[in-house]
Amino acid sequence: MKNYTLLLIMIVNVFSFNSYAQKAKLDAADRKYASYAYIDAIKNYERVAKKGYKSVDMFQKLGNSYYFNSELDKAAKWYGELFTMTSDLEPEYYYRYAQSLKSIGENDKANELMEKFYQKAGNENRAKLYEKDKNYLAKIKENSGRYKVEDAGINSKYSDYGTSFYKNQLVFTSARDTGSLFHRKHKWTGQYFTNFYTADLGDEMKTGKIAKFSKIINSKFNESTPVFTKDGNTMYFTRNNFLDGKKGKNGNKVTLVKIYKATLENGEWGKVTELPFDSDQYTTAHPVLSPDEKTMYFASDMPGTMGQSDLFKVKINDDGSFGKPENLGNTINTEGKETFPFISDENELYFASDGHPGLGGLDVFVSKINPDTTFDEVQNVGDGVNSPKDDFAYFIDSKSRKGFFTSNRDGGQGYDDIYKFIETRKLKCEQELYGNVTDLASSQALPDTKIILFDNVFNMINTTTSDQKGYYTFAVDCGKTYNVRASKDNYTTKEQKVSIKKENGKTNLDIALEKAVCKVVVGDDLGKCFGIKMIYFDFDKSDIRMEAALDLEKILDVMNQYPLMKLDIRSHTDSRGTSKYNEALSDRRAKSTINWLIKNGVKSNRLVGKGYGETLLVNKCSDGVECTEEEHQLNRRSEFIITAL
Repeated sequence: MKNYTLLLIMIVNVFSFNSYAQKAKLDAADRKYASYAYIDAIKNYERVAKKGYKSVDMFQKLGNSYYFNSELDKAAKWYGELFTMTSDLEPEYYYRYAQSLKSIGENDKANELMEKFYQKAGNENRAKLYEKDKNYLAKIKENSGRYKVEDAGINSKYSDYGTSFYKNQLVFTSARDTGSLFHRKHKWTGQYFTNFYTADLGDEMKTGKIAKFSKIINSKFNESTPVFTKDGNTMYFTRNNFLDGKKGKNGNKVTLVKIYKATLENGEWGKVTELPFDSDQYTTAHPVLSPDEKTMYFASDMPGTMGQSDLFKVKINDDGSFGKPENLGNTINTEGKETFPFISDENELYFASDGHPGLGGLDVFVSKINPDTTFDEVQNVGDGVNSPKDDFAYFIDSKSRKGFFTSNRDGGQGYDDIYKFIETRKLKCEQELYGNVTDLASSQALPDTKIILFDNVFNMINTTTSDQKGYYTFAVDCGKTYNVRASKDNYTTKEQKVSIKKENGKTNLDIALEKAVCKVVVGDDLGKCFGIKMIYFDFDKSDIRMEAALDLEKILDVMNQYPLMKLDIRSHTDSRGTSKYNEALSDRRAKSTINWLIKNGVKSNRLVGKGYGETLLVNKCSDGVECTEEEHQLNRRSEFIITAL
């Protein structure tokens, strides 16, 4: 019995020691995890897991550590262990596990998890996007097969990513500088810190000699994703929070990343400064410039971010100062990660995201930036560029359709690799709007007819004139609605609305113009020629509305054709309201009409005008007389009386 008791004590002590050792390793791993040292955290967690220890918290952190390092196949393993233990998890884990499963080709199981993700997080943008288009893989397949992809010829066994053109060189980011004995690795990724390198660019974007970029820009910490102004004298880039030998940290003593600016003077880069919207407390990264260089786009997790990181834009003022950053909104951003933006010369926003439906990990997406700064539907650029792993840092030359992107896909040389591509077919659906302009009565072709193309809210997009056969054509976008205006001397101007087909091809719109039969003399109302009974204003307002501008365009066109014509513009109201108020309101409206014509090129000495309120009613509808709305309408009128020709 005594020996048995001693044996029990020894066993208890061994278990106690093992339990203490495991707890110590877990505590150490948790500290590493909390400070984003994921590589070290993984080592500690996996040592404990090999001993047979299991916990929801440990499997969450192991899966996350691999997920945040884009090793999705390994993340799938540990998320699998997590879901074996429990399904009572936050929606985010359903999403991350689904993304990880896609990376190893288990799409059916991934979609099952996405269904559960939608049930748990139906109000999330990512869930809505999935529910809206569960057939997303078929759409991606339609967009695929458009690229010829090959190794860029500049990769190493380390991390290489993120390209930009500078003169006749390609500037890229690499962790290949391992020459120093004390060169440190990043605790998040286990990779060496990155610097900028250049590669000469030859014909067909063939890369040549590789060299280090500026010693002043390259530091002992990470630099990445440079962008250069067209004159080559200014660059913006991402760097760890390090300037003038000082390292900044956030409240958790972690060094984040910021966007910096540098200028070229006497052939040397210098004057490195951080941007005014940078902060020690959040990240700003991956700057790019709009084609006119008046707007910067970048990624950040600053306050107001919807997800892990969002895309923002900020105005660059003429004096070089910056405006206030604006979130690009939920057409672009999700609760996931949106990053690595790029703006093409065709005003298209390319970016990487793991929040929009994709093939797994980060995929490259594109959205057209509209004239009113809104965004078209986001589209996955398809297989070839995208893969089940992370694909990002897309960069394209709009003219040659050649470019570069980065991926950690299978078959590469290093942690991340740069690939070059040729886009053989545009993703964008393209349509041609065409037609013939003819005389309504004779059907004869009308050459030299001015055709103006407007969008659906009458922003002018393009103009053309019909050829000798009356033919015209415009390049337009699929699935949109346009307004087309045709005008010709001695013919009545005509406007037609047209809806463009949603597939590649052509849309026909023939236009038949009617000869102008209205002959006017001094004293006539020019408005009657065009059926203009009133110029529309919002209730109790005197601002020109869109409908009013369309009618005034007709008046403007005639005045341009007859430069000696003068008008007396008269505005009238109905009898409702006080006489004094109606007279003042109609006078403001007459003056607003005159100002619109002057603003659009009519000399002020050709225009007079006055508001007459309710003093010149055309029917019985004076104060106290009961009238229909239609009868009151007859008194609310505008007149354009010709006083000279």
